[in-house]
Amino acid sequence: MTGMTSTARPFLNRRLAEFGTTIFAEMSALAATTGSINLGQGFPDTDGPEEIREAAVRALRDGRGNQYPPGPGVPELRTAIADHQRRRYGLSFDPDTEVLVTAGATEAIAATLLALLEPGDEVVALEPYYDSYAACIAMAGAARVPVTLRPEPEQARFRLDLDELRDAVTERTRLLLINTPHNPTGTVLTREELTAIAELAVERDLLVVTDEVYEHLVFDEAEHVPLATLPGMRERTVTIGSAGKTFSFTGWKVGWVTAAPGLVTAVRSAKQFLTYVASGPFQYAVAEALTLPDTYFEAFREDMRTRRDLLSAGLKDAGFEVFTPSGTYFVTTDIRPLGAVLSEGGDGFAFCRALPERAGVVAIPNAVFYDHREEGAPFVRFAFCKQTSVLEEAAERLRKAFTH
Repeated sequence: MTGMTSTARPFLNRRLAEFGTTIFAEMSALAATTGSINLGQGFPDTDGPEEIREAAVRALRDGRGNQYPPGPGVPELRTAIADHQRRRYGLSFDPDTEVLVTAGATEAIAATLLALLEPGDEVVALEPYYDSYAACIAMAGAARVPVTLRPEPEQARFRLDLDELRDAVTERTRLLLINTPHNPTGTVLTREELTAIAELAVERDLLVVTDEVYEHLVFDEAEHVPLATLPGMRERTVTIGSAGKTFSFTGWKVGWVTAAPGLVTAVRSAKQFLTYVASGPFQYAVAEALTLPDTYFEAFREDMRTRRDLLSAGLKDAGFEVFTPSGTYFVTTDIRPLGAVLSEGGDGFAFCRALPERAGVVAIPNAVFYDHREEGAPFVRFAFCKQTSVLEEAAERLRKAFTH
């Protein structure tokens, strides 16, 4: 039958049917069409260190990485990652058997979940969760079991209910998927919380995948504790890291996995059929970036803390309830205090779709990161990894829009 498809089945794999165009694409398009300040998607609007950018240029000119790099990643970067983990956290990894370079943390997540999961497995994940978690779990044919982080307004943070986490584990649970510092809430799990997670994993013989891409963006009194440092966790934890968030070169897409040899072998088996390899010259540059002195990381963190405080103050002045993040470069707000001036009530989706016209600012509704959409309905996320002048202008626009 000319002009007809050969099947009535939808083109898209049914496992992905619930995942349409991402909210980031929708909101970025809104920012472009309205000329709004985009505080939705989490990418910096300035490049990272000049010497690291020049390291990439040097690699290109010297012909390093212009052809396929080794499947596990270039030796210089794998060694730098292992050195970083040892220097920062006292974790010892063999760069040849326990480190794998990926096309950003996004591929690390995908390869890890595709490698470790089978249909019928359950994955316990903290909700709200980074949107790729749900899609990758679905592609693996597994089922996600969300455990919701709930707001504690008196402490201006979101908290994990450890009893709820324990109750979520069943005989079908294959792994725990942990993200700390946590996107989008900005929560940094405490040593006590992580110790309880580790004890649960050991008791129930679970694998743990821990997304630590914001490890260097921890503020105030918070402490980043890699789960793999806790008793019984070294052999059952896959730790995911990324250069993009730490060095402000998100377009380079250089991430990594560190884990015991058997786990790395499994993840590499899946990864080789995704990108195989990527980001050749950038791998050499990131190897140099990881050797930057402590002063770089301290200055980076302090600069982001200043931007966090600037945007948080503007949001509070505009009438939002602000959950001051202990980590990441996102701040979550509750829009319900704005009720008197909102036609959208407490619906974050409607609020974010109206915000560009109302205030000339773009944000992300947190509900997209929840299975229990009602739990996230009133929360909206803003990114503060932008130039100070941009944040000042955004704060002023929000004040004008909501304080008449």
